[in-house]
Amino acid sequence: MALVSLSKILTKALNGRYGIGHFDVHNLEWMQAVLNAAKEERSPVILGVTEDAVSYFGGFSVPVKLAEALIKEMKLGVPVVVHLDHGSSVENCIKAIDAGFTSVMIDASHHPLDENIRQTKEVVTYARKYGVTVEAEVGSVGGSEGSDKVTDPVYADPIECIDLVKRTQVDCLAPALGSVHGIYRGAPKLDFEGMKEISQLTKVPLVLHGSSGLSADHIKRTIALGTAKINVNADNHLSFSKAVRNCLENDKGLYDASVYGSLGREQLKETIRIKMRLFGSVGKAIE
Repeated sequence: MALVSLSKILTKALNGRYGIGHFDVHNLEWMQAVLNAAKEERSPVILGVTEDAVSYFGGFSVPVKLAEALIKEMKLGVPVVVHLDHGSSVENCIKAIDAGFTSVMIDASHHPLDENIRQTKEVVTYARKYGVTVEAEVGSVGGSEGSDKVTDPVYADPIECIDLVKRTQVDCLAPALGSVHGIYRGAPKLDFEGMKEISQLTKVPLVLHGSSGLSADHIKRTIALGTAKINVNADNHLSFSKAVRNCLENDKGLYDASVYGSLGREQLKETIRIKMRLFGSVGKAIE
């Protein structure tokens, strides 16, 4: 099965009231873990790739080619999306599309609304030529994203969300409603009423960033209110790192990276399988 566009699976998720996991991948082992979990759970899945990960992989084309090779070798048989997470510019979104990404996020949320709309519309216009899905953000998801700097969330304005969706025809929207990237400091304060309003008014699938650390009840409630794409990163870092750390601490003479890398991969796979079950996407690949 070839890579698919995000819109192909996201609309089904929205109508079926389940979520599809977006799992950021940072190397071969992480991509193997995500795809193996998807195969075992018969779940559609999104491989999220940040711009930092693009640099680590060595270019935009590398994660695409790696995903395509693994899908073929594994005889995967489930829908897989390769998605640019938090694209910082129109130029980088275009580079990702040209490299074969099937979905991109243009994050111009730090700009005034009109500039956010202008950049999003430019990406949407280019992406439409290739059947690529586009995600945008309104407000600002707090926490830390690829740096040590921690910021507070800026809650999305429902009117601005409607304006952006209407003027850009974007495929899905990430309204910042109190979730944060990285590790939560204090109790999460999600605006569920705002989520409900934005979902009802925009009628597009919503995206939840910063799901790591949220309770099962939080996750289920966001799905019920129109969230169809759920991003996971910090929980996966914690899972993978813990397995590798324990392995090396228990065998201080170990130097074979394939041993501790495999242990980290297996632990990460199990973490992702649990997430897929929570999101309700298990078995949805065969619909």
